[in-house]
Amino acid sequence: MARLSEKSAATVRATLPAVGAAISEISERFYHRLFAAHPELLRDLFNRGNQADGTQRQALAAAIAHFATALVEHPEQRPDAMLARIAHKHASLGISPGQYEVVHTHLFAAIAEVLGDAVTEEVGAAWDEVYWLMANALIAIEQRLYAERGVLLGDTWRPWEVVERLRETEDVVTFRLRPADGRPLPDFGPGQYVSVRVELPDGARQIRQYSLSGAPGEATRQFSVKRVRGDAGDPAGEVSGHLHDHVAEGARVELSAPYGDVVLREEGAPLLLASAGIGCTPMLAMLHRLAGSGYEAPVAVVHGDRSPADHALAADHRALTGKLPRGSAHFWYQDPQGAAYGDRSGRVDLGDVPLPDGLQAYLCGPLPFLRAVRTQLLERGVPASAVHYEVFGPDLWLGRD
Repeated sequence: MARLSEKSAATVRATLPAVGAAISEISERFYHRLFAAHPELLRDLFNRGNQADGTQRQALAAAIAHFATALVEHPEQRPDAMLARIAHKHASLGISPGQYEVVHTHLFAAIAEVLGDAVTEEVGAAWDEVYWLMANALIAIEQRLYAERGVLLGDTWRPWEVVERLRETEDVVTFRLRPADGRPLPDFGPGQYVSVRVELPDGARQIRQYSLSGAPGEATRQFSVKRVRGDAGDPAGEVSGHLHDHVAEGARVELSAPYGDVVLREEGAPLLLASAGIGCTPMLAMLHRLAGSGYEAPVAVVHGDRSPADHALAADHRALTGKLPRGSAHFWYQDPQGAAYGDRSGRVDLGDVPLPDGLQAYLCGPLPFLRAVRTQLLERGVPASAVHYEVFGPDLWLGRD
């Protein structure tokens, strides 16, 4: 990866505190300008729920700050984990190189609005260099991802037919699908997701990502959808509600190819598969693969949920763990009524879960869970490089050591 020029690096280092302090306001102005000029992007590309509650703005701010900091503090290293995560998400949405020009126009107009006279020609040029280093790195990764999947720009979506719909819990439904165009199923790695695009009653075509939870190699693909009910502070989920209420067996939806950088690596190491809530879905795909291959190393399966009744796919979670020669299940429920023998009450606590040397940990769930479990792992001596995570929703950068 190309480095910042020495002149720009010095300017970015000097202005990073000011830009960092204003980045949230810059992000807000950016999205306001972008959607005013291109309302179709809010209607058909960006998650309207994340825009409404501000989480998308936080994610953009965190990504820019993280990348700029990496350029000036560690110029010899590329922040590959961050770039890969963003690129996979972008590819699942069908982002094209030309859209980076659109973002650049409105982002730099927002920077100028917020910082005013502080954005001298020299400052503007330095941050322009930061932007295009990040953008060109993402474009290169995204083009490679498209090529690997045989996806041409503008050909992101395929029609799929729902062949089975299963009620898992009061708020979770599993959909099993097959390609409606007769073409072969694309391969996927355990832990990956697909983007699902649906047309809502107001004509908007909204997109959400759902982890594939079935076994790689099956004749169908499946994902499970938790209804986002919303509350006083957060909007209800548009797409999850639509899928629950309007997509029955025989219906068609549009899916992308599988993407996602957090993929199980079967290297013979001891494993920890830790999840909370609907974060169990990618873990089930991993367990299908491990059970099918007869994985012989220890596998600790950890899950936390509100109650046994809220634990989606719980029977599969237990059964697949039981098929592993050295698998162990550790489930925690805040309300343990109806729990099986050996299950625990409260929140996930790894205190008595064996963590052998050489452990590789895979985590999935909401940010508070990820932060708590990651902290416990680091305190137990698991290196940060061995902790791989997937967060549901915008990634706000829970930190890497």
